[in-house]
Amino acid sequence: MTTHSSKDPLHGITLEALLTALVDKYGWAELAKRININCFKSDPSIKSSLKFLRRTPWARKEVEELYIDSLSEKTAPKDAPPADNPWANWQPKKED
Repeated sequence: MTTHSSKDPLHGITLEALLTALVDKYGWAELAKRININCFKSDPSIKSSLKFLRRTPWARKEVEELYIDSLSEKTAPKDAPPADNPWANWQPKKED
């Protein structure tokens, strides 16, 4: 049996999963900077944002485009400290 694979990067991804991934990656403040939507600025929540995005096609399209763009970005592993962290290269002293 063959499986059908879609070329659509949003295939099988719910709007809630997509929004949750963006919030985890960027946070609400950065999302509000990237997409000028009040539901990201004023008391943001997944529930209120989903309600707005489901009723507003232009906003949903922008969020979907940001998600697709975020898939192609190269990101540092979550375990890696930020580059501006002064303790990034600190190693504990080895005891003999």
